[in-house]
Amino acid sequence: MIRRYGPVTAIGLLAGAALGLGLSQPPVGQVSAMTSSEDVGCADPRVVDGDTLRCGRTRIRLQGIDAPELPGHCARGRNCTPGDPFASTDNLRTLVSGAAMVCRQTDTDRYGRTVARCSARGRDLSCAQIAGGFAVRRYAPISCP
Repeated sequence: MIRRYGPVTAIGLLAGAALGLGLSQPPVGQVSAMTSSEDVGCADPRVVDGDTLRCGRTRIRLQGIDAPELPGHCARGRNCTPGDPFASTDNLRTLVSGAAMVCRQTDTDRYGRTVARCSARGRDLSCAQIAGGFAVRRYAPISCP
């Protein structure tokens, strides 16, 4: 479930955090607004593969990348990304392990997944997967520092 809050609520939450009052975390796996009406946070993301995560019931596909497919997932006739799908999945799991994730949705793909730019610990996950050689740029242009 994705909850969206208005700017007044977001400002109040951020002000409370800045004052050290502490923000209560959403229940594990739930998504809640973190910085604006366009950003959503996930307290406990679950990695599906090298370019897909779950936050509760929401499937999130990282924008602009394609990671190697797990065995049996590359459809016949498709040009799938080469590489080790287990290493790619493990790297993404390491990037989000124990961290809240913040995402900005950019699209919805043909499978109904939310396509988003996501970060954990201030690091863009798409760019980190590319930089580590665990994914390639594909489907949408992205800018990585």
